[in-house]
Amino acid sequence: MGSRYGGLKQIDPVGPSGETVLDYAVYDAIRAGFGRVVFVIRRDFEGPFRSAVIPKYSGRIEADVVFQSADDLPSGCAGPASREKPWGTGHAVWSARAAVSGPFAVINADDFYGASSYAHLAAFLGGARGTRYAIVGFRLARTLSESGTVSRGVCRAEHGRLISITEETAISPADVGAGRRLSGSEIVSMNFWGFTPSIFEGLERGLRSFLAARGSEPQAEFYLPVAVSDLIASGGAVVDVLPSDEPWFGITYRQDHTRVVAAIAGLVGREAYPAQLFG
Repeated sequence: MGSRYGGLKQIDPVGPSGETVLDYAVYDAIRAGFGRVVFVIRRDFEGPFRSAVIPKYSGRIEADVVFQSADDLPSGCAGPASREKPWGTGHAVWSARAAVSGPFAVINADDFYGASSYAHLAAFLGGARGTRYAIVGFRLARTLSESGTVSRGVCRAEHGRLISITEETAISPADVGAGRRLSGSEIVSMNFWGFTPSIFEGLERGLRSFLAARGSEPQAEFYLPVAVSDLIASGGAVVDVLPSDEPWFGITYRQDHTRVVAAIAGLVGREAYPAQLFG
């Protein structure tokens, strides 16, 4: 549920035939050669999700649903009995551990990453082994919202390998440019990752440590970028940085919806996408 957006933004239409941002993600993934999609959702969204989302992909790609719940934790671990909010993006990926057996991509369901981004990551995943992973990074200046501030994970890389991700909060367009807080050319994480199933073991170790340190905090979240950064620091992962020149669109605020609709219309007008994705 998007608290700043005020609704279930993953199923709001943005395309000319009622397509959602998620539809464009699935369409691009299919074009890049992905053969299966696993949706991680909260159980209380299951009804509207299964009726509004799953049927349109029938015959196009295999689709499964798994549930992220606050009480799904590693054995021997427990959180507060009153906790209802899920434990963040790292926990969301770990929630899919029983449904994923091969190399896979992770995306945000409300972000538009572009066709070549999927193709580039698919090529990487074709040869992915062990604990070598990848992140698709975008230029900061292309990921801002005119409707409010955003938080972005700024990637530090050496020789094409990710060293760390530093969270920068409350970024507005006024903060970016020559002589300002950020240049805009920084590569940032938009939670577009490529993993092998070995990541689940690493996430479980990280989740155990997180719960031991912060499990009693009612709003604490186990973030995927932090978890991966910790694995890199401990020598438990190597992560390639795959820069993308694609436009990135995201819906954080209600006002972003109009901008995304216009951007999609422009891509359809240039025939990058058909007027109707799934007919």
